[in-house]
Amino acid sequence: MVATAEVQHEELAAPAIHPLREFWFYFSENKGAVVGLFTVIAIVVMALSAHVLAPYSPIEQYRDHLLLPPAWQEGGSWAFFLGTDATGRDILSRIIHGSRYSLLVGLIVSTLSLSTGIAIGLIAASFRGVLEAVIMRMMDVILAIPSLLLALVIVAILGPSLENAMVAIAVVYLPHFVRLTRASAILELSKDYVTASRVAGAGRIRLMVVTVLPNCLGPLIVQATLGFSSAILDAAALGFLGMGAQPPTPEWGSMLADAREFILRAWWVVTFPGLAILIAVLAFNLMGDGLRDALDPKLRRS
Repeated sequence: MVATAEVQHEELAAPAIHPLREFWFYFSENKGAVVGLFTVIAIVVMALSAHVLAPYSPIEQYRDHLLLPPAWQEGGSWAFFLGTDATGRDILSRIIHGSRYSLLVGLIVSTLSLSTGIAIGLIAASFRGVLEAVIMRMMDVILAIPSLLLALVIVAILGPSLENAMVAIAVVYLPHFVRLTRASAILELSKDYVTASRVAGAGRIRLMVVTVLPNCLGPLIVQATLGFSSAILDAAALGFLGMGAQPPTPEWGSMLADAREFILRAWWVVTFPGLAILIAVLAFNLMGDGLRDALDPKLRRS
């Protein structure tokens, strides 16, 4: 009995682990997530310092160097490391500047869909009954329409531009955040600490925003991270179809659209923007998996 009491005393006396250290421990268990995190950091740094890193302006045309191959290929020049496109613009510079637009799309879409989805989801969880049924049926209708088709319809109504494409993609992803917020909030509302908060006199808004919402943020953060990569991909798809960013904006999807006719005779014009999209989307997905492992207590190992 004495030994047992001493062990319990030592456990109680042990210092608590800082939440950030605990988070990093579980996050770093997933090596792919760490690689994704550092890749995302590199992309962010590249976007923030695009004017410093890019050797040329992304829209400047060098008419004497049309469709110049990469530097390591015969006929290439080290002045244009990744080659040039059909109008003589430097591909490397356009890819570096294009990272700004891709990150901007992901950030704005995730912010719009997350904030709006949380608000609507909390309303649906708080006002059960007719209002909840109307909200969820509207979300079901949006989910029933193929996402890219719905985005194309919205952009066609608003007009083709990068701003309208971001709004369309945010509307497409809205149901995911509404459903996730509602389900998490309903689960939290059945717990004792919420009942105690009600008994203490907390109003409906304070109860949902201050008491319930912080305990629902884990899965929402993971969904926002994964939605970030999907937003980049969908923006590139809309740009490829001519409904997103318009020329001469150096957005990766529009770069692919401009290079369609040169796939067979100028592979670099298509390959490098495609690789940029692939790396960015893969990095955010890997980081999202790590966030899920670190924020979900059910996936943690003791």
